[in-house]
Amino acid sequence: MKILHTSDWHLGRSLYGRKRYDEFDAFLTWLSETIQQEQVNVLLVAGDIFDTSTPSNHAQKLYYQLLCRVANSQCRHVIVIAGNHDSPTFLNAPKELLRALDVHVIGTISESPEDEVLLLHDQDGNPELIVCAVPYLRDRDIRTVEVGESIEDKERKLIEGIRGHYSSVCELAEQKRAVLDVELPIIAMGHLFTAGGATVEGDGTRPLYVGSIAHVTSAIFPECIDYLALGHLHVPQKVSGSEVMRYCGSPLPMGFGEARQEKSLCLVAFAGRAATVELIKVPCFQQLESIRGNWDEIASSILELSVTQSHAWLEILYEGEEVITDLRERLEEAISGSAMEILRVRNSRIIDRVLNRNHENETLDDLNETDVFERCLDAHGVPEEQRKELMLSYQEIVSQL
Repeated sequence: MKILHTSDWHLGRSLYGRKRYDEFDAFLTWLSETIQQEQVNVLLVAGDIFDTSTPSNHAQKLYYQLLCRVANSQCRHVIVIAGNHDSPTFLNAPKELLRALDVHVIGTISESPEDEVLLLHDQDGNPELIVCAVPYLRDRDIRTVEVGESIEDKERKLIEGIRGHYSSVCELAEQKRAVLDVELPIIAMGHLFTAGGATVEGDGTRPLYVGSIAHVTSAIFPECIDYLALGHLHVPQKVSGSEVMRYCGSPLPMGFGEARQEKSLCLVAFAGRAATVELIKVPCFQQLESIRGNWDEIASSILELSVTQSHAWLEILYEGEEVITDLRERLEEAISGSAMEILRVRNSRIIDRVLNRNHENETLDDLNETDVFERCLDAHGVPEEQRKELMLSYQEIVSQL
């Protein structure tokens, strides 16, 4: 039996205003072909299918096209859980219709953990796999709010809530296995941030809860799990060094910080309950290049790319001592006649020295929501002793939204 673990497609995401539908289409076409070639039996999508809770019609079309392609292949089951970017109600709306195609969608937790425990059958109707499909656990799903509770109380409740939910779902999975009296493998899915997880600058990954959720360790997951398929972090990685606890990572680079990162999916093969994992490299569908340095270094790098007839999208970070007020014009001239496109230019010389670090040349593309709030605190002269509580309250509001 072969299972393909993927996550964090972020369909509909743009990069500095540039639409990426061609990339998403190319990836999903490649994905359906890979499922055929590798004779995959089960496809797992561990959250963040879409980039926003209100995906465009084009993004939705790509999603449903992929599901139809997979339904017409030898792949017997698709299991989709919601991530923090997804709308639970949007994903859940067609779930009854999709179930007819053996596509199982879990957008949110319900009153019964039984709904997240899926017993899958092979082509002959025999039980072959149990999947604990746990979606992104929102704060309100796992924690009760009490007046006057401390930050430490909030964090403790979150961790206990996550641990308790996985314990309940996995206990039901073990009960199913015991009733069948067959040593079926148990897979658990999730969308969360574990301790020690690696991220890169600009990948769009953000804290999921108030405070430091990095305290959530691999110890919260029950021992009965034979493979843990996680989403949320965009860098492919193991959890606590385990071969069978993994983030597959995003299939496309979400920002220039991931430009040189090798993307992959996890192909999991089971012999009984023993899992082996093979990484399948995802092709690069759109080259991204981040170029930094003084003018000579930048011009040289652009020339090298031009010689190779590159179609790259470029991020330029000028760090030279010379003040260049017409940097954008020079750069456009340097790439003229090529297939390259400049998506972002940051002139640190102008920003840091000419403008005396007043942030006047920044746009919202250069900031995240935390940066904006910090600027508000600075602008209003909020005392340092008040900032921690204000920042945590703000993060709580953002996580609820």
